[in-house]
Amino acid sequence: MSNIPAEAEAAVIGSGVAGLAAAVTLAEGGTKVIVFEKERSLGGTSNFFHGMFAVGSDMQKKRYIFYSRDDAFKNIMDYSHWRANPRLVRAIVNESGGTIGWLQQEGVEFTDATINIPDAPRTYHTVKGKGEAVVKALTTRARELGATVLPATPVKQLFKAGDRIAGVIVEENDEDIQIAAKAVIIASGGYANNKEWIKKYAGYDLDVNVVPVGNVDKDGDGIRMAFEVGAADEGLGVLELVRVGPVGTEFAMGSHLEHAAVQPDLWVNGSGERFCDESIGFDDAYQGNANIRQKDGCTYSIFDTSIKQELIENGITKAMGMDFPPGSRTTELERELEVARKNQSKEVFEADSVEELAGKIGVDPAALKATVEEYNGFCEKRQDALFAKDPRYLRPIIGPKYYAVRAKTVFLGTLGGIKVNQNMEVIDKKDKVIPGLYAVGYDAGGMYGDSYSIGNSSGLSSSFAANSGRIAGRNALKYLGK
Repeated sequence: MSNIPAEAEAAVIGSGVAGLAAAVTLAEGGTKVIVFEKERSLGGTSNFFHGMFAVGSDMQKKRYIFYSRDDAFKNIMDYSHWRANPRLVRAIVNESGGTIGWLQQEGVEFTDATINIPDAPRTYHTVKGKGEAVVKALTTRARELGATVLPATPVKQLFKAGDRIAGVIVEENDEDIQIAAKAVIIASGGYANNKEWIKKYAGYDLDVNVVPVGNVDKDGDGIRMAFEVGAADEGLGVLELVRVGPVGTEFAMGSHLEHAAVQPDLWVNGSGERFCDESIGFDDAYQGNANIRQKDGCTYSIFDTSIKQELIENGITKAMGMDFPPGSRTTELERELEVARKNQSKEVFEADSVEELAGKIGVDPAALKATVEEYNGFCEKRQDALFAKDPRYLRPIIGPKYYAVRAKTVFLGTLGGIKVNQNMEVIDKKDKVIPGLYAVGYDAGGMYGDSYSIGNSSGLSSSFAANSGRIAGRNALKYLGK
Protein backbone atom coordinates (compact mmCIF):
# COMPACT_ATOMS: atom_id res chain seq x y z
CA MET A 1 0.00 0.00 0.00
CA SER A 2 1.26 3.46 -0.89
CA ASN A 3 2.16 6.03 1.76
CA ILE A 4 1.43 8.86 -0.66
CA PRO A 5 -1.85 10.69 -0.06
CA ALA A 6 -4.37 9.81 -2.76
CA GLU A 7 -5.18 13.44 -3.38
CA ALA A 8 -4.09 16.99 -2.67
CA GLU A 9 -5.35 20.39 -3.65
CA ALA A 10 -1.99 21.19 -5.25
CA ALA A 11 1.05 19.20 -6.41
CA VAL A 12 4.50 20.65 -6.93
CA ILE A 13 6.97 18.83 -9.18
CA GLY A 14 10.49 19.57 -7.91
CA SER A 15 12.04 20.71 -4.62
CA GLY A 16 14.36 23.48 -5.75
CA VAL A 17 13.81 27.04 -4.57
CA ALA A 18 11.16 27.60 -7.26
CA GLY A 19 9.09 24.60 -6.20
CA LEU A 20 9.57 25.16 -2.49
CA ALA A 21 8.65 28.86 -2.74
CA ALA A 22 5.45 27.81 -4.48
CA ALA A 23 4.75 25.10 -1.90
CA VAL A 24 5.24 27.42 1.07
CA THR A 25 3.06 30.08 -0.53
CA LEU A 26 0.32 27.53 -1.12
CA ALA A 27 0.60 26.10 2.39
CA GLU A 28 0.52 29.57 3.94
CA GLY A 29 -2.73 30.07 2.06
CA GLY A 30 -4.23 27.00 3.70
CA THR A 31 -3.77 24.59 0.81
CA LYS A 32 -3.05 20.88 1.12
CA VAL A 33 0.08 20.50 -1.01
CA ILE A 34 2.46 17.68 -1.92
CA VAL A 35 6.00 18.29 -3.20
CA PHE A 36 7.41 15.47 -5.36
CA GLU A 37 11.19 15.26 -5.85
CA LYS A 38 12.80 12.79 -8.23
CA GLU A 39 16.16 12.69 -6.41
CA ARG A 40 16.80 11.31 -2.94
CA SER A 41 18.07 14.68 -1.75
CA LEU A 42 16.19 17.97 -1.97
CA GLY A 43 17.03 21.24 -3.68
CA GLY A 44 18.91 20.25 -6.82
CA THR A 45 20.99 23.07 -8.31
CA SER A 46 19.36 25.54 -5.91
CA ASN A 47 21.78 24.32 -3.24
CA PHE A 48 24.71 26.03 -4.93
CA PHE A 49 23.79 29.64 -5.67
CA HIS A 50 25.41 32.43 -3.65
CA GLY A 51 22.85 35.21 -3.94
CA MET A 52 19.74 36.63 -5.54
CA PHE A 53 18.86 39.63 -7.65
CA ALA A 54 16.36 42.11 -6.21
CA VAL A 55 15.39 45.76 -6.43
CA GLY A 56 13.57 47.77 -3.81
CA SER A 57 14.52 45.55 -0.89
CA ASP A 58 14.80 46.94 2.64
CA MET A 59 18.48 45.97 2.57
CA GLN A 60 19.03 48.23 -0.42
CA LYS A 61 17.07 51.09 1.13
CA LYS A 62 19.25 50.93 4.25
CA ARG A 63 22.35 51.15 2.05
CA TYR A 64 21.06 54.11 -0.01
CA ILE A 65 20.94 52.00 -3.18
CA PHE A 66 18.65 53.96 -5.49
CA TYR A 67 18.19 51.55 -8.37
CA SER A 68 14.53 51.50 -9.28
CA ARG A 69 12.17 48.84 -10.56
CA ASP A 70 11.79 50.88 -13.73
CA ASP A 71 15.56 50.94 -14.24
CA ALA A 72 15.82 47.21 -13.65
CA PHE A 73 12.94 46.44 -16.00
CA LYS A 74 14.34 48.59 -18.79
CA ASN A 75 17.85 47.19 -18.44
CA ILE A 76 16.70 43.55 -18.49
CA MET A 77 14.49 44.18 -21.51
CA ASP A 78 17.23 46.07 -23.36
CA TYR A 79 19.69 43.26 -22.57
CA SER A 80 17.28 40.81 -24.22
CA HIS A 81 16.69 43.18 -27.18
CA TRP A 82 13.03 42.92 -26.15
CA ARG A 83 12.90 39.22 -26.95
CA ALA A 84 11.91 38.53 -23.34
CA ASN A 85 8.25 38.60 -22.26
CA PRO A 86 7.90 42.15 -20.88
CA ARG A 87 4.91 41.44 -18.63
CA LEU A 88 6.72 38.47 -17.11
CA VAL A 89 9.91 40.48 -16.61
CA ARG A 90 7.93 43.28 -14.97
CA ALA A 91 6.18 40.86 -12.62
CA ILE A 92 9.47 39.30 -11.50
CA VAL A 93 11.17 42.68 -11.01
CA ASN A 94 8.23 44.06 -9.01
CA GLU A 95 8.13 40.95 -6.81
CA SER A 96 11.87 40.74 -6.16
CA GLY A 97 12.34 43.22 -3.32
CA GLY A 98 9.45 41.82 -1.32
CA THR A 99 10.72 38.29 -1.79
CA ILE A 100 13.95 39.13 0.03
CA GLY A 101 11.87 40.25 3.03
CA TRP A 102 9.64 37.17 2.74
CA LEU A 103 12.65 34.85 2.72
CA GLN A 104 14.07 36.63 5.75
CA GLN A 105 10.80 35.97 7.56
CA GLU A 106 11.10 32.30 6.56
CA GLY A 107 14.52 32.11 8.24
CA VAL A 108 16.94 32.95 5.42
CA GLU A 109 19.81 35.28 6.35
CA PHE A 110 21.19 37.70 3.75
CA THR A 111 24.57 39.26 4.49
CA ASP A 112 24.84 42.11 1.97
CA ALA A 113 23.38 43.84 -1.06
CA THR A 114 26.36 44.07 -3.38
CA ILE A 115 27.55 43.21 -6.91
CA ASN A 116 30.38 41.27 -8.55
CA ILE A 117 30.54 43.32 -11.76
CA PRO A 118 32.33 46.69 -12.03
CA ASP A 119 30.12 49.78 -11.98
CA ALA A 120 26.87 47.79 -11.90
CA PRO A 121 23.99 48.53 -9.49
CA ARG A 122 24.11 46.67 -6.19
CA THR A 123 21.30 44.22 -6.75
CA TYR A 124 22.99 40.98 -5.63
CA HIS A 125 21.74 39.85 -2.20
CA THR A 126 24.25 37.36 -0.82
CA VAL A 127 22.91 34.43 1.21
CA LYS A 128 24.57 33.12 4.34
CA GLY A 129 25.02 29.40 3.73
CA LYS A 130 24.38 29.70 -0.03
CA GLY A 131 21.29 28.27 -1.66
CA GLU A 132 21.44 25.21 0.57
CA ALA A 133 20.33 27.42 3.47
CA VAL A 134 17.35 28.67 1.44
CA VAL A 135 16.34 25.11 0.54
CA LYS A 136 16.58 24.04 4.18
CA ALA A 137 14.57 27.02 5.47
CA LEU A 138 11.79 26.62 2.90
CA THR A 139 11.61 22.85 3.37
CA THR A 140 11.32 23.29 7.13
CA ARG A 141 8.62 25.93 6.74
CA ALA A 142 6.65 23.87 4.21
CA ARG A 143 6.58 20.89 6.56
CA GLU A 144 5.65 23.07 9.54
CA LEU A 145 2.64 24.24 7.53
CA GLY A 146 1.57 20.68 6.82
CA ALA A 147 2.96 20.22 3.31
CA THR A 148 4.07 16.73 2.36
CA VAL A 149 7.58 16.65 0.86
CA LEU A 150 8.48 13.37 -0.84
CA PRO A 151 12.03 12.74 -2.10
CA ALA A 152 12.79 9.83 -4.46
CA THR A 153 9.26 10.05 -5.85
CA PRO A 154 9.36 11.03 -9.52
CA VAL A 155 6.33 12.35 -11.36
CA LYS A 156 5.90 10.64 -14.72
CA GLN A 157 2.78 12.21 -16.23
CA LEU A 158 0.03 14.79 -15.84
CA PHE A 159 -3.63 14.07 -16.45
CA LYS A 160 -6.61 16.26 -17.16
CA ALA A 161 -10.35 16.27 -16.67
CA GLY A 162 -11.70 17.99 -19.73
CA ASP A 163 -9.51 21.00 -20.38
CA ARG A 164 -8.35 21.29 -16.76
CA ILE A 165 -5.45 19.71 -14.94
CA ALA A 166 -6.68 16.98 -12.61
CA GLY A 167 -3.52 15.51 -11.11
CA VAL A 168 -0.25 13.65 -11.56
CA ILE A 169 0.95 10.09 -11.97
CA VAL A 170 3.95 9.28 -9.79
CA GLU A 171 6.23 6.30 -9.46
CA GLU A 172 6.63 4.52 -6.13
CA ASN A 173 8.34 1.15 -5.76
CA ASP A 174 8.14 0.64 -9.53
CA GLU A 175 4.39 1.20 -9.48
CA ASP A 176 2.44 4.06 -11.07
CA ILE A 177 0.10 5.84 -8.68
CA GLN A 178 -2.49 8.42 -9.65
CA ILE A 179 -2.71 11.44 -7.34
CA ALA A 180 -5.60 13.85 -7.77
CA ALA A 181 -4.68 17.55 -7.66
CA LYS A 182 -6.61 20.56 -8.95
CA ALA A 183 -3.43 22.63 -9.41
CA VAL A 184 0.04 21.47 -10.50
CA ILE A 185 3.19 23.56 -10.47
CA ILE A 186 6.07 22.31 -12.63
CA ALA A 187 9.47 23.10 -11.10
CA SER A 188 11.61 20.18 -12.25
CA GLY A 189 14.72 22.20 -13.10
CA GLY A 190 15.05 22.18 -16.88
CA TYR A 191 16.87 19.78 -19.19
CA ALA A 192 20.60 20.39 -18.67
CA ASN A 193 21.47 16.68 -18.77
CA ASN A 194 19.33 15.79 -21.79
CA LYS A 195 21.88 15.23 -24.56
CA GLU A 196 19.27 14.97 -27.32
CA TRP A 197 17.44 18.16 -26.33
CA ILE A 198 20.63 20.18 -25.92
CA LYS A 199 21.57 19.19 -29.46
CA LYS A 200 18.07 19.68 -30.86
CA TYR A 201 17.27 23.03 -29.27
CA ALA A 202 20.66 24.65 -28.59
CA GLY A 203 22.74 23.00 -31.31
CA TYR A 204 25.52 21.94 -28.93
CA ASP A 205 27.04 18.58 -28.07
CA LEU A 206 26.75 17.89 -24.35
CA ASP A 207 30.12 17.26 -22.65
CA VAL A 208 31.91 18.13 -25.90
CA ASN A 209 31.51 21.85 -26.48
CA VAL A 210 29.27 22.56 -23.48
CA VAL A 211 29.58 21.00 -20.04
CA PRO A 212 26.72 21.08 -17.48
CA VAL A 213 27.82 22.05 -13.96
CA GLY A 214 25.92 21.15 -10.80
CA ASN A 215 23.09 19.43 -12.66
CA VAL A 216 22.03 15.80 -12.07
CA ASP A 217 19.27 13.97 -13.95
CA LYS A 218 17.81 17.19 -15.35
CA ASP A 219 16.16 15.51 -18.33
CA GLY A 220 13.31 17.93 -18.98
CA ASP A 221 10.68 15.75 -17.31
CA GLY A 222 8.41 18.62 -16.37
CA ILE A 223 8.71 20.28 -19.77
CA ARG A 224 7.92 17.01 -21.52
CA MET A 225 4.84 16.45 -19.37
CA ALA A 226 3.59 19.96 -20.09
CA PHE A 227 4.05 19.44 -23.82
CA GLU A 228 2.09 16.18 -23.58
CA VAL A 229 -0.96 18.09 -22.29
CA GLY A 230 -0.72 20.74 -25.00
CA ALA A 231 1.64 23.43 -23.64
CA ALA A 232 3.43 25.76 -26.03
CA ASP A 233 7.17 26.32 -25.82
CA GLU A 234 9.26 29.44 -25.35
CA GLY A 235 12.98 30.02 -24.94
CA LEU A 236 14.17 26.49 -25.69
CA GLY A 237 17.88 26.44 -26.47
CA VAL A 238 18.90 29.31 -24.18
CA LEU A 239 21.62 28.25 -21.73
CA GLU A 240 23.24 30.01 -18.77
CA LEU A 241 26.73 29.92 -20.28
CA VAL A 242 30.04 30.82 -18.65
CA ARG A 243 33.73 30.30 -19.47
CA VAL A 244 35.62 28.35 -16.77
CA GLY A 245 38.94 26.57 -16.54
CA PRO A 246 40.27 24.13 -15.61
CA VAL A 247 37.23 21.82 -15.72
CA GLY A 248 37.01 18.15 -14.82
CA THR A 249 40.57 17.95 -13.52
CA GLU A 250 42.36 17.29 -10.27
CA PHE A 251 41.48 20.82 -9.21
CA ALA A 252 38.23 21.51 -7.38
CA MET A 253 35.83 24.27 -8.34
CA GLY A 254 37.05 27.53 -6.85
CA SER A 255 40.72 26.60 -7.18
CA HIS A 256 43.21 29.44 -7.47
CA LEU A 257 44.05 28.22 -10.97
CA GLU A 258 40.40 28.76 -11.85
CA HIS A 259 40.64 32.32 -10.57
CA ALA A 260 43.82 32.88 -12.59
CA ALA A 261 42.10 31.62 -15.74
CA VAL A 262 39.23 34.13 -15.54
CA GLN A 263 41.45 37.20 -15.21
CA PRO A 264 41.18 39.67 -18.14
CA ASP A 265 44.65 38.98 -19.51
CA LEU A 266 45.37 37.19 -22.79
CA TRP A 267 42.86 34.62 -24.06
CA VAL A 268 43.42 32.67 -27.28
CA ASN A 269 41.49 30.05 -29.23
CA GLY A 270 42.64 26.81 -30.84
CA SER A 271 44.26 28.77 -33.65
CA GLY A 272 46.38 30.75 -31.23
CA GLU A 273 44.46 33.96 -31.88
CA ARG A 274 42.65 36.36 -29.58
CA PHE A 275 38.89 36.12 -29.98
CA CYS A 276 37.50 38.86 -27.69
CA ASP A 277 38.14 41.78 -25.41
CA GLU A 278 39.05 39.72 -22.37
CA SER A 279 37.42 42.18 -19.98
CA ILE A 280 34.04 40.84 -21.13
CA GLY A 281 34.83 38.18 -18.54
CA PHE A 282 33.15 40.41 -15.98
CA ASP A 283 29.85 39.39 -17.63
CA ASP A 284 29.30 35.62 -17.61
CA ALA A 285 26.95 35.67 -20.58
CA TYR A 286 29.33 37.68 -22.75
CA GLN A 287 32.30 35.44 -22.08
CA GLY A 288 30.22 32.28 -22.44
CA ASN A 289 28.86 33.45 -25.79
CA ALA A 290 32.35 34.33 -27.04
CA ASN A 291 33.81 31.03 -25.86
CA ILE A 292 31.11 28.79 -27.37
CA ARG A 293 31.88 30.24 -30.82
CA GLN A 294 35.35 28.67 -30.70
CA LYS A 295 36.11 25.10 -31.77
CA ASP A 296 34.79 22.63 -29.17
CA GLY A 297 33.85 25.60 -26.98
CA CYS A 298 37.45 25.57 -25.76
CA THR A 299 40.04 28.35 -25.38
CA TYR A 300 43.17 29.10 -23.35
CA SER A 301 44.07 31.70 -20.75
CA ILE A 302 47.70 32.76 -21.14
CA PHE A 303 49.78 34.35 -18.39
CA ASP A 304 53.43 34.57 -17.38
CA THR A 305 55.67 34.78 -14.33
CA SER A 306 55.00 38.47 -13.76
CA ILE A 307 51.21 38.05 -13.87
CA LYS A 308 51.44 34.97 -11.65
CA GLN A 309 53.38 36.97 -9.05
CA GLU A 310 50.90 39.84 -9.32
CA LEU A 311 48.01 37.45 -8.60
CA ILE A 312 49.85 35.94 -5.64
CA GLU A 313 51.12 39.17 -4.11
CA ASN A 314 48.44 41.75 -4.97
CA GLY A 315 45.39 39.62 -5.77
CA ILE A 316 42.87 39.13 -8.53
CA THR A 317 41.02 41.72 -10.60
CA LYS A 318 38.01 39.64 -11.62
CA ALA A 319 36.13 37.61 -9.01
CA MET A 320 34.66 34.17 -9.62
CA GLY A 321 31.67 34.25 -7.31
CA MET A 322 31.36 36.14 -4.04
CA ASP A 323 33.63 34.03 -1.80
CA PHE A 324 36.84 35.33 -3.40
CA PRO A 325 36.40 39.05 -4.13
CA PRO A 326 38.73 41.34 -6.12
CA GLY A 327 41.99 41.85 -4.27
CA SER A 328 42.04 38.29 -2.90
CA ARG A 329 45.50 36.79 -3.18
CA THR A 330 45.94 33.46 -4.99
CA THR A 331 48.19 32.01 -2.30
CA GLU A 332 47.65 28.45 -3.57
CA LEU A 333 48.49 29.22 -7.19
CA GLU A 334 52.14 28.17 -7.05
CA ARG A 335 51.27 24.91 -5.30
CA GLU A 336 48.50 24.13 -7.79
CA LEU A 337 50.84 24.77 -10.70
CA GLU A 338 53.30 22.34 -9.13
CA VAL A 339 50.52 19.73 -8.85
CA ALA A 340 49.69 20.23 -12.53
CA ARG A 341 53.36 19.88 -13.41
CA LYS A 342 53.78 16.64 -11.47
CA ASN A 343 50.56 15.15 -12.82
CA GLN A 344 51.36 16.18 -16.39
CA SER A 345 47.98 17.86 -16.51
CA LYS A 346 46.17 18.06 -19.83
CA GLU A 347 44.40 21.23 -18.68
CA VAL A 348 47.28 23.31 -17.29
CA PHE A 349 50.54 23.89 -19.19
CA GLU A 350 53.93 25.49 -18.51
CA ALA A 351 56.83 26.34 -20.82
CA ASP A 352 60.03 28.35 -21.12
CA SER A 353 58.98 30.04 -24.36
CA VAL A 354 55.85 31.03 -26.23
CA GLU A 355 56.67 28.57 -28.99
CA GLU A 356 57.11 25.70 -26.53
CA LEU A 357 53.80 26.62 -24.87
CA ALA A 358 52.11 26.60 -28.27
CA GLY A 359 53.34 23.08 -28.91
CA LYS A 360 51.99 21.87 -25.58
CA ILE A 361 48.49 23.25 -26.16
CA GLY A 362 48.45 22.13 -29.80
CA VAL A 363 48.42 25.46 -31.63
CA ASP A 364 50.69 26.80 -34.37
CA PRO A 365 53.82 28.26 -32.66
CA ALA A 366 54.14 31.02 -35.23
CA ALA A 367 50.52 32.05 -34.74
CA LEU A 368 50.75 32.18 -30.96
CA LYS A 369 54.05 34.06 -31.12
CA ALA A 370 52.50 36.64 -33.45
CA THR A 371 49.51 36.99 -31.15
CA VAL A 372 51.68 37.53 -28.07
CA GLU A 373 53.88 40.04 -29.90
CA GLU A 374 50.86 41.98 -31.13
CA TYR A 375 49.30 41.92 -27.66
CA ASN A 376 52.51 43.09 -26.01
CA GLY A 377 52.61 45.95 -28.50
CA PHE A 378 49.11 46.96 -27.41
CA CYS A 379 50.27 46.82 -23.78
CA GLU A 380 53.27 49.03 -24.53
CA LYS A 381 51.14 51.62 -26.37
CA ARG A 382 48.33 51.32 -23.78
CA GLN A 383 45.84 50.88 -26.59
CA ASP A 384 44.19 47.68 -27.81
CA ALA A 385 43.85 48.44 -31.52
CA LEU A 386 42.08 45.12 -32.15
CA PHE A 387 39.32 44.72 -29.54
CA ALA A 388 39.57 48.05 -27.65
CA LYS A 389 40.14 46.53 -24.22
CA ASP A 390 40.37 49.04 -21.38
CA PRO A 391 44.10 49.87 -20.92
CA ARG A 392 43.89 49.09 -17.19
CA TYR A 393 43.64 45.39 -18.13
CA LEU A 394 46.62 45.37 -20.52
CA ARG A 395 49.48 43.43 -18.90
CA PRO A 396 52.29 42.13 -21.18
CA ILE A 397 53.23 38.46 -21.51
CA ILE A 398 57.04 38.57 -21.21
CA GLY A 399 58.09 35.43 -19.28
CA PRO A 400 60.42 34.00 -18.27
CA LYS A 401 57.86 31.25 -17.63
CA TYR A 402 54.67 31.00 -19.68
CA TYR A 403 51.45 29.32 -18.59
CA ALA A 404 48.21 28.27 -20.27
CA VAL A 405 44.97 27.02 -18.70
CA ARG A 406 42.36 25.34 -20.88
CA ALA A 407 38.97 27.04 -20.47
CA LYS A 408 35.77 25.31 -21.49
CA THR A 409 32.24 26.54 -21.96
CA VAL A 410 30.08 25.35 -19.09
CA PHE A 411 26.49 26.09 -18.26
CA LEU A 412 24.61 26.28 -14.99
CA GLY A 413 21.17 25.50 -16.36
CA THR A 414 18.72 25.76 -19.23
CA LEU A 415 16.68 28.95 -19.31
CA GLY A 416 13.50 28.16 -21.17
CA GLY A 417 10.95 25.54 -22.04
CA ILE A 418 7.28 26.03 -21.22
CA LYS A 419 5.46 29.16 -22.35
CA VAL A 420 3.89 31.03 -19.43
CA ASN A 421 2.26 34.39 -18.81
CA GLN A 422 3.03 36.88 -16.03
CA ASN A 423 0.95 34.79 -13.62
CA MET A 424 3.16 31.75 -14.34
CA GLU A 425 0.12 30.04 -15.89
CA VAL A 426 1.02 27.63 -18.67
CA ILE A 427 -0.07 28.71 -22.16
CA ASP A 428 -1.16 26.21 -24.79
CA LYS A 429 -0.51 26.25 -28.53
CA LYS A 430 -3.69 28.27 -29.11
CA ASP A 431 -2.37 30.95 -26.74
CA LYS A 432 -4.89 29.98 -24.05
CA VAL A 433 -4.25 29.21 -20.38
CA ILE A 434 -4.29 25.55 -19.37
CA PRO A 435 -6.41 25.82 -16.20
CA GLY A 436 -4.63 24.61 -13.08
CA LEU A 437 -1.15 24.28 -14.62
CA TYR A 438 1.84 26.51 -13.75
CA ALA A 439 5.54 26.42 -14.62
CA VAL A 440 8.38 28.12 -12.75
CA GLY A 441 12.17 28.41 -12.58
CA TYR A 442 14.27 26.67 -15.20
CA ASP A 443 11.17 25.02 -16.69
CA ALA A 444 9.54 28.33 -17.66
CA GLY A 445 10.40 30.40 -20.74
CA GLY A 446 10.15 34.10 -21.45
CA MET A 447 12.43 35.69 -18.85
CA TYR A 448 15.43 35.93 -21.16
CA GLY A 449 16.17 36.66 -24.80
CA ASP A 450 19.03 34.67 -26.27
CA SER A 451 21.35 34.98 -23.25
CA TYR A 452 21.29 35.00 -19.47
CA SER A 453 20.85 38.61 -18.33
CA ILE A 454 23.59 39.53 -15.88
CA GLY A 455 25.00 43.02 -16.52
CA ASN A 456 22.57 44.87 -14.24
CA SER A 457 20.84 41.86 -12.74
CA SER A 458 23.39 39.40 -11.39
CA GLY A 459 21.68 36.55 -9.53
CA LEU A 460 18.62 36.64 -11.77
CA SER A 461 18.18 32.89 -12.23
CA SER A 462 17.90 32.21 -8.47
CA SER A 463 15.70 35.30 -8.15
CA PHE A 464 13.49 34.12 -11.00
CA ALA A 465 13.15 30.76 -9.24
CA ALA A 466 11.98 32.22 -5.94
CA ASN A 467 9.81 34.95 -7.43
CA SER A 468 8.18 32.78 -10.08
CA GLY A 469 7.43 30.20 -7.38
CA ARG A 470 5.73 32.78 -5.17
CA ILE A 471 3.75 34.22 -8.08
CA ALA A 472 2.62 30.75 -9.18
CA GLY A 473 1.63 29.86 -5.64
CA ARG A 474 -0.47 32.99 -5.21
CA ASN A 475 -2.24 32.53 -8.51
CA ALA A 476 -2.87 28.86 -7.80
CA LEU A 477 -4.49 29.95 -4.53
CA LYS A 478 -6.83 32.22 -6.47
CA TYR A 479 -7.61 29.40 -8.89
CA LEU A 480 -8.41 27.13 -5.94
CA GLY A 481 -10.67 29.77 -4.44
CA LYS A 482 -8.49 30.39 -1.39
